[in-house]
Amino acid sequence: MSEYRNIPPEEFDELASEILYEDNHLLIINKRPGELVQGDKTGDECLAETLKAFIAQRDGKPGKVFMGVTHRIDRPTSGTVIFAKTSKALSRLNDMFRTGDIHKTYWALVCERPPLDEGDLGNYLTRNEKSNKTFVSDKPCKGSKEARMHYKLIRETERYFLLEVRLLTGRHHQIRAQLAHIGCHIKGDLKYGARRSNRNGGICLHSRSVSFIHPVKKTEINVTAPVDWSPIIKE
Repeated sequence: MSEYRNIPPEEFDELASEILYEDNHLLIINKRPGELVQGDKTGDECLAETLKAFIAQRDGKPGKVFMGVTHRIDRPTSGTVIFAKTSKALSRLNDMFRTGDIHKTYWALVCERPPLDEGDLGNYLTRNEKSNKTFVSDKPCKGSKEARMHYKLIRETERYFLLEVRLLTGRHHQIRAQLAHIGCHIKGDLKYGARRSNRNGGICLHSRSVSFIHPVKKTEINVTAPVDWSPIIKE
């Protein structure tokens, strides 16, 4: 008997539909808003554990399933998350994240037009552990880290503006904080100044795509995660 919980059919099918790429070494999933990538003090089941149960059930594995967390995205954020299915892949992916060899693009739906249709943002971010919030300054200060990113306006409606964001550094709440700093609040992100929350509890920030060289096979991996914000836009 498996040591993992039994996933009911509806949840099982939904998980299966969110897997964007999988082989013997990697699993890339389109995370839904509200899901935890890795366990925290809330004690809620995290995606890493859910995927272990899914693999055990799908493949009939009697023992432990390896599911290494290579990076995290915020709980209210959606989109691509890369998990390692072997310790070799985990070690190599960790190195690739450190050296900047994994390239990620985000979509952010904001409530205000940015000052320029395309630009680079460079600031210094300071994380407050108690409030779990990041504060932005234009000059370095005690405990701050440099943060750089590039954004481009790719679509707009009467009420919202869709930005494509390319991170040049990876800091806590970086996109949320830096966009709010220039007056572009992500829809639903109350923590960083949005006026209203989204009904699903998430925010309109989506890890849209990821590209890298496979850590074991050495082939090129390019994965894009679909997202449908049309119901949220109508709220």
